[in-house]
Parts: sequence; structure tokens; C-alpha cells
Amino acid sequence: MNGHLMYLFEALVVLHVICGATGLIAFWVPIASRKGGAAHRKWGRVATLAFIGAGILAIAMALLSLYGPEERLPMITDRVLFDGLFGWMMLYLGMLTIGFAVYGLAVVRHRANRAALRAPHYLALFGAVIASAAWCGYYGLMIAQPLMAALAVVGLTAVATQLFYVWRPSAPPRAHVPEHFRALLGMGISAYTAFLSVGLIRLVPDHVFNPLIWAVPSIIGVSLIIRYTLAHRPRAGSGTRSVQRRQA
Repeated sequence: MNGHLMYLFEALVVLHVICGATGLIAFWVPIASRKGGAAHRKWGRVATLAFIGAGILAIAMALLSLYGPEERLPMITDRVLFDGLFGWMMLYLGMLTIGFAVYGLAVVRHRANRAALRAPHYLALFGAVIASAAWCGYYGLMIAQPLMAALAVVGLTAVATQLFYVWRPSAPPRAHVPEHFRALLGMGISAYTAFLSVGLIRLVPDHVFNPLIWAVPSIIGVSLIIRYTLAHRPRAGSGTRSVQRRQA
């Protein structure tokens, strides 16, 4: 990689770290604060915009990594592995983070009109996430790294559930709330996975494909999703009582 591209890459890294650190810190405020409150809305937007910025920068760095002639990490001498980890997987995680963030905001903005989520720019983003996930998974299998394929399955499954919500004929009242929550938690999962598997691994290269490191964000995120779902599931008889109160 020539000097100009190297300076560009280093500048992207600095901006990426700033955006990523902002998002990783701000992400926990809406999780811990009262849902729908001022702090939830303010810091949720800060985290979302920071992660969108980090995702865009990650895609740019991934493209430079793929098409630059040199490996910038001497501890990884396998160019094929380098392309998979710092190229295609970083590109996929950046795209997945952007997809989760945009969808998480969109389901609230268009909660009264789900048809708006079928607009071309939203569908194009869904398609980009699917394409990057499919290629990441395929590339991971080609280089005998099944964790890359497993991570791709997570993204494909998430997009499938989102498309089901977008295209289902009807949705229960306030169905956008769990969709919003799952999307932004997914955003955090993908961002923390990228941080641990691509960023932190620069310090501990021997654990580049340690399943535990890859699994930690998903374990925490899925646990929060399950906890939220159980806490907000409809209680038996609540619908009947509400109907009786309205009739009275």
C-alpha cells in the first residue's frame, strides 16, 4: 500500500475508534434508562448515529484491506485469512451494524405505516446485508473458518425476522417496540463482536478465532432480548379485562 493510502487508512482508523468508542459507551444508557424517556431517546440516537458512522468507516477500511497489496498486521502472515478477517468479515459487520441501526430507527419512525419500510432504500439496505452475510459465510467455509459462517447465519436470521415484520399483512398493537429493541440490541451485538474479533484481536492475535471471544456479545445481547421479551409479554387475561373495562 502506497504512502497516501496508508495515511488515509490510519485516518480512517482514528475516526473509526472515535465513533466506535462513542457508540460502545452511549449504547448502555438507553438500555439502563427508562424506555421512552428523554435520556433513552437522546443517548439512543447518539449511539445509533455513532455506530452508523463506525459502520461506514469499517466498510471503507475493509475495502482498503482487501485491495491493498500489503498486510498491515505482521502477526497474521496468511493473506487469505487476512482478507477474510479484516476484509470480508469487517465489511459484513459494518454493513450489519448499519442495517440494524437504520432499521431500529425506522420501525419507530414508521410505526403507523409499515408499508414505508418497503421503500427502495430500505430494501436495498436489506439486500446489502444479505449479500455481505452470504459472502462472509461462504468465504469462511472456503478457508475453514466456520465461525465466520456462524456469524453470517446470525445476520441472515435477523434480516429474515425483520422482513417478516415489514411484509406481514397485519401486526399487533405496538409491535414496533420489540422490533426497535431487538434491532438496537443487534446493533450493539454486531458492534461489540467487531470490536472483540477484529479490533481487540490486534492485541491478542493468538485468539483471533477463539469461540469464547466471538460468543460473548451474542450471549449478553440474546440474554437481554430474552429478558425484555419475557418482561413485556402479554399477561393471560389482560386483553379480556381491558375489553370488559371498555364495555363497562
